Amino acid sequence: MSDEQKGGWFGRLKAGLAKSSQKLTGGITDLFTKRKLDRSALDDLEEVLIQADLGVTTAVRLTDALAKNRFDQEVSPEEVKGFLADEIATILEPVSRPLEINPDHKPHVILISGVNGSGKTTTIGKLAGQFRREGRSVLLAAGDTFRAAAVEQLQIWGERAGCPVIARETGSDAAGLAFDALKQARQEGVDVLMIDTAGRLQNRKDLMAELEKIIRVIRKIDDTAPHDVLLVMDATIGQNAHSQLETFKELVDVSGLVVTKLDGSAKGGVVVALAEKFGLPIHAVGVGETMDDLRPFEARAFARSLMGLED
Repeated sequence: MSDEQKGGWFGRLKAGLAKSSQKLTGGITDLFTKRKLDRSALDDLEEVLIQADLGVTTAVRLTDALAKNRFDQEVSPEEVKGFLADEIATILEPVSRPLEINPDHKPHVILISGVNGSGKTTTIGKLAGQFRREGRSVLLAAGDTFRAAAVEQLQIWGERAGCPVIARETGSDAAGLAFDALKQARQEGVDVLMIDTAGRLQNRKDLMAELEKIIRVIRKIDDTAPHDVLLVMDATIGQNAHSQLETFKELVDVSGLVVTKLDGSAKGGVVVALAEKFGLPIHAVGVGETMDDLRPFEARAFARSLMGLED
């Protein structure tokens, strides 16, 4: 990525995280204008961090680290923001991992899960576009067979990205569709197969049975598949992301996360809380509607954007 592209993406990320950043940095500025870092200031800071969706564990970790370094000294808001950005980057670094396609798998199979409305189908389309730009062939399987709208949306994104989409009529067996898609992908020597899945959490048992069946049937063809199981999460749900991730981990062996809609939310801090608690790779974040608004997750850029700092 050129410096210009990088700068452009950092600008978009910073703009996308503006609501989260304002909530957080406004609180820090109010707290630390001409104030010593005493116990009461630390308690207040902890509260600001918790309200910004960083979660209790992370808030305690960050304030403890700050206290260790600067307790009872006068600190400026800028110093606090810089320090917290560095600490947050340290938390995020281990989970900042791009999604890597293994060329030994033909195809590399990616199962995409997430609740309806999380941006799942859009994410598939954007990832497909990125893989195509890298010169890979991609096949999409419309495995959310219960919602005609999901199938139509995937077909639109498939056209945009230049990828064929395998679909069946509404209510078809998702596992059968996934099986056919993998068979076709192997015959055609496709690089990447992405399988969309339903996201109806209100009938969890049905969903679990369906996901298990999809995995079972594709393993009849390739016992190493799926090679990635991504959970797409909408940042606007804030702390509810924890229980959603727990639920999906019960349903399916989630291997990595994609966090969408950061631009529509003041709850971007939840990304840090998820990293601290679950330690799952965060492959990409989304800050808008266009093909280019989903990018690999970068710890430092995210941490500094969250604190409203320049790169």
